[in-house]
Amino acid sequence: MITILGPTASGKTPLAAALAYEIGGEIISADSRQVYRRMDIGTGKDLADYTITNNREPITVPYHLIDIVEPGTKYNLFQYQQDFYDAYQDIMARGKTPILCGGTGLYIEAVLKGYKLSPVPQNPDLRQQLEGKTLDELTQLLAALKAKTGSVMHNKTDVDSCQRAIRAIEIESYNLEHPVPLRELPPVDSLIIGVNIDREARREKITRRLKARLEEGMVDEVRGLLDEGIPAEDLIYYGLEYKFVTEYVTGKTTYDEMFTRLEIAIHQFAKRQMTWFRGMERRGFTIHWIDALRPMEDKVGKILEIVNQQQ
Repeated sequence: MITILGPTASGKTPLAAALAYEIGGEIISADSRQVYRRMDIGTGKDLADYTITNNREPITVPYHLIDIVEPGTKYNLFQYQQDFYDAYQDIMARGKTPILCGGTGLYIEAVLKGYKLSPVPQNPDLRQQLEGKTLDELTQLLAALKAKTGSVMHNKTDVDSCQRAIRAIEIESYNLEHPVPLRELPPVDSLIIGVNIDREARREKITRRLKARLEEGMVDEVRGLLDEGIPAEDLIYYGLEYKFVTEYVTGKTTYDEMFTRLEIAIHQFAKRQMTWFRGMERRGFTIHWIDALRPMEDKVGKILEIVNQQQ
């Protein structure tokens, strides 16, 4: 398998699609929010990126684990690990090359290492105890639990709201009190390619992309989800675009406040993603970094060169 990772706005998906087109591969998404149907603009699905136009007719590269669950549900790492492995086995059985692509470092590391996970039930008593605490207070509680369990899960990248922090505390508390679960999925050997984008170029691209997504109708997308009956707190749970746009749509902030706070949050998110990937290197993963700003043909050629060197 080949894994392509990188921070938001680094151009991972077009690169993965171009590579898949070149080698006859199929893409498995490693994005914790693109699993949700009808959450398209805010999650940056950009499904057009999977269509490659060459001299011949356009060809859509097969992709997996996008649009697989309904909004309002709380898809989690345990489910992702199983869904990934099912897709991985299916692709391998058909003689194709799986290409794992995304920026959710926890999801990527979980499947590459074969984390031993279990479904963790909700704990109403614990939730009641934690209700009303600030995100900072919850983050400190989570850090203390992680110190006891030795867990590397629930990095700040994925815990950016009180709801998510409470769920993370719930999971870590459960793991502290229960033995290792029976379900075990094997680690997956993968060549890892990191797409590295210069900080200033990344910031400029994030701002430009945010403006474009708002112009494309991101606010209307959130309004539509609310009109479906999806509770505002469920959308806020998904973080970033859905958190800040929902707060704007429900009258808690102005448009300008929403834009400014969301722009800052995305920049911080990209920085935390890179922190996670550097942590993966410290935890023993070899990541071959390539420059995001190189021409697409050069990037694909460089990956193929690395693949040949590894064989």
